[in-house]
Amino acid sequence: MGLSPPSDPQLLVGIETSDDAAVYRLSNEIAMINTVDFITPPVDDPYWFGQIAAANSISDIYAMGGTPVTALNLVMFPAKHLDMGILREILRGGHDKVVEAGASLAGGHSVDDEEPKYGLCVNGIVHPERILTNSGARPGDTLVLTKPLGTGVLFNAVRSGKMPYRDVEENVLPTVASLNRAATEEAQNFEIHACTDITGFGIAGHLSEMANASGTEITLQYSALPIYPGTLNMYRKGETTGSNDNNRRMVEAHTSIRSGLSHIDEELLFDPQTSGGLLLSLPNDQADRFLAGLRAAGVIHSVSVGHVEEGPAKLVIE
Repeated sequence: MGLSPPSDPQLLVGIETSDDAAVYRLSNEIAMINTVDFITPPVDDPYWFGQIAAANSISDIYAMGGTPVTALNLVMFPAKHLDMGILREILRGGHDKVVEAGASLAGGHSVDDEEPKYGLCVNGIVHPERILTNSGARPGDTLVLTKPLGTGVLFNAVRSGKMPYRDVEENVLPTVASLNRAATEEAQNFEIHACTDITGFGIAGHLSEMANASGTEITLQYSALPIYPGTLNMYRKGETTGSNDNNRRMVEAHTSIRSGLSHIDEELLFDPQTSGGLLLSLPNDQADRFLAGLRAAGVIHSVSVGHVEEGPAKLVIE
């Protein structure tokens, strides 16, 4: 039996459209954003793990157009099998990223578990009339993506030995661990109609959610997608993730792939991202200025990747 959506009129964003966080109105000027997320280690380095997990958790606040205020640690750690110095480094990475976001780390909870897991429960604020959701994309909009794709297969490739760790440390981890703060702050200068962050469902999954929530046809231009170095090569070498097939099945009934892409090329669409970029929908005549502002703010991988049209809710890959 499915759960009925909450009926509280102050709950401005709930479970109805699979959005990135919940939003609850406290007053005419302030709404509270609540989100929680944790991940297993994408890399063995504990400090990088802490930073990436924290950035991944905080991203949902930015995806709603908000400002993070407080965070609580969520820690699962095999204390009988791993040195506690590893845990200290994980927590140091998370702490440093929370401080970078301008929020306060105010406590948390830990349990003993067989595999390390770490993340945050994050609370943020936003004006009730400036909330960004995944349901407002409009015909005539351009879609802008702020980070490259490919972290799922790359992290697995490092584990399996197909890619040297130094390659992802130099070319991937700094971007993965970066906050989406600058993108959200720049977005406040524009008429953003919809926003989401690209995480575990891959870009196709999150765009499909946006199309369904908005009741629009969304076209994704595959050739425009930014890709981390080595991503497609790892798929060619037989590497994949445990989520690709499920992500593909989740969207295939409402997705049309017209571009004649190879199966390997298509895998990028379903690659689960960790601490991925924001995907924003805004009027086409504002897109160039928005991209220029993003790049000036240091969001250097930002590109236009598609557009929104009238029509039945579906995703088209060209």
